[in-house]
Amino acid sequence: MSKLKQMESFVSVATRGSLTAAANAEGVAPAIMGRRLDALEERLGVKLLVRTTRRISLTHEGSAFLEDCQRLLIDVANAEASVSAGGVKASGHLRITAPAGFGRRHVAPLVPLFRQSHADVTISLNLSDRVVDLAGEGFDCAVRVGDLPDSSLVSVRMADNRRLCVATPGYLQRHGTPQHPTELAKFDCLTLSSDASQTRGWAFRIPRNAPGRPQEAALADAAGEGDYEVIHLKPGGPLDCSDGQVLHDWCMAGYGIAWRSTWEVEAEIAAGKLVAVLQDFDAPPNGIYAVFPQRKHLPLRVRLWIDFLKHNYGEPAFWTGQRTAHP
Repeated sequence: MSKLKQMESFVSVATRGSLTAAANAEGVAPAIMGRRLDALEERLGVKLLVRTTRRISLTHEGSAFLEDCQRLLIDVANAEASVSAGGVKASGHLRITAPAGFGRRHVAPLVPLFRQSHADVTISLNLSDRVVDLAGEGFDCAVRVGDLPDSSLVSVRMADNRRLCVATPGYLQRHGTPQHPTELAKFDCLTLSSDASQTRGWAFRIPRNAPGRPQEAALADAAGEGDYEVIHLKPGGPLDCSDGQVLHDWCMAGYGIAWRSTWEVEAEIAAGKLVAVLQDFDAPPNGIYAVFPQRKHLPLRVRLWIDFLKHNYGEPAFWTGQRTAHP
């Protein structure tokens, strides 16, 4: 049995999390995959995987060895492809994670389109609002929205994301339009409940010492530089929810004003279904990022996926729904 075959089997089992899944992908019996792993661990003299009847997990040595194996196999595949008629091609398994709401709208539709150009790449998409440990859980790339904490991860900013107050034309016709953030107290504001992850409030940029500036006690915080500062208000309202999609749906039904990200409402604004208000006070944008673990040699499939996202997200028409994404 070749060392390369043992490594290929190890990577397949580790990334799929199952002997049976890896065996099915290769068209062999699970017992054969098990023997390959046993031979690899015996040759190396270390335990790479902890196998139970219910799950397979990597040991500390297995996690380190997995990344080295993946890089080596990609280098081998690229070396072979470079001398073939087809040239270098991306291959292997790509594991992606993204926030649930954003991922459903702006990542999931792109995944099958990416495969149209890279048929040798298989893809797993994980949608979760928790912050996934990329290296620890074996993910190649995450799409994240918002300000990023300092970390050892590498990030590529792909687009700006603004936060806007929006309402339907019908709601504004019935109730009027706020002219200053402090007037939101007079309106039905659709807010995230206190047990939601985002509790700082709605952000606005206002001139320092401006008339009508809220008192410090009414602010979640205030920060900024120059002649402007960013304040966070916590407007009240008759309806709140811990799920952003529900707030979006309530807003679209005309129940009040919501503070939403442009990735969620830009298409509705372009179509005239929602109207942005208080735009003179919009807070500075945060970002939409591709994030990946620090690696000396990034696999080709990951590089191409990041380039693909950046190409699509860099088109303003992508967010308004006026352009169909393509490979």
